[in-house]
Amino acid sequence: MSAITFRPSAGTRSFRLVFLALAGLLLAVPLVAMQFTGEVNWGPGDFIVMGAMLALLGTGIDIALRLPASFRLRAALAGLAIAGFLLVWAELAVGIFD
Repeated sequence: MSAITFRPSAGTRSFRLVFLALAGLLLAVPLVAMQFTGEVNWGPGDFIVMGAMLALLGTGIDIALRLPASFRLRAALAGLAIAGFLLVWAELAVGIFD
């Protein structure tokens, strides 16, 4: 059995910085919207949960990009991370499984 090794690259560092900036901007959208309308009503728990979900998404994509496998496998793993994020987000937003 071979161990999984991750290949370091400058691209993953760039990905992390861009993803961190986009995650911060995405979390700022409801914060700004709450100042202008009463329809957006997020509490501290909502921001914590969304921040944790974005952190898990970024970690999943980062791991997928660093695997030394084929491009198709990396793309499939990144797509799986994105699909999982969207599924959990939709469930928390509107309860699609109820």
